[in-house]
Amino acid sequence: MGLFGSGLELKSPDQVAVMRRAGLIVADALAAVRDALRPGVTTGELDALAEDLIRSRGAAPNFKGYHGFPGTICTSVNDEVVHGIPGDRVIADGDLVSIDCGCVLEGWHSDSAITVAVGDVSESRRELLRVCEESLWRGIAAARLGGRVGDIGSAIEQYVRSQPGGESYGIVEDYVGHGIGTAMHMAPNVPNVAAGGRGPKLVEGLVLAVEPMITEATIETTVLDDDWTVVTDDGGWAAHFEHSFTLTRTGAWVLSAHDGGRARLEALGVAYGGPDAA
Repeated sequence: MGLFGSGLELKSPDQVAVMRRAGLIVADALAAVRDALRPGVTTGELDALAEDLIRSRGAAPNFKGYHGFPGTICTSVNDEVVHGIPGDRVIADGDLVSIDCGCVLEGWHSDSAITVAVGDVSESRRELLRVCEESLWRGIAAARLGGRVGDIGSAIEQYVRSQPGGESYGIVEDYVGHGIGTAMHMAPNVPNVAAGGRGPKLVEGLVLAVEPMITEATIETTVLDDDWTVVTDDGGWAAHFEHSFTLTRTGAWVLSAHDGGRARLEALGVAYGGPDAA
């Protein structure tokens, strides 16, 4: 591990390999929560499920206790953008539920998020989810060794705005992606809006968490009295997707995706950079 530029943490291949193991644990936890998400389940029950799985794999939840956060996962429902606290809330048919999850394994962190449509959700809101998730992959696909961190945000915004009705979506600017490694949140910030050609250079050993948050309209948000839950000011609903990834000499490697991101990247014409790359 070394420092690059203004204090960016660069990882050795062995350290990235541990982060990959942590990423797979988070991927499994999110898959288990997705499978359990149905009307009638509480967000607290989902939280317990994720914590049990993470600890059973020899890792620890990195959200729990982080600046006092009480949960293993963030559960943000409908107009809640991010940082929702799990508890007694009962999931209802038609909800959009964002699940943000992380763990730490042998001192190395992983972070990933999904948004799930529960039951009878309108086509317009399912489209919001599709656009948000695809924008995440477009951002990762835009990353190249020698490029800039800002290229990621430019690709995210360009994709969102290119979609039917995309000009009306809000791309949240106050909450962004980040570096990740020996801490969950590290330099650099990874914007979700246009910043092409700006920011630190993308180099081997840098690991980033990319996480667009897209709303039905406004980008203006408020933190509730619990000091955590972020909601849209206009009551519009939101979607949030996140992956942790790195760049190797052969391409991009998504550490928190079960297949390393291979299928989605190759569908976009981008080289996959995992150790099993052909």
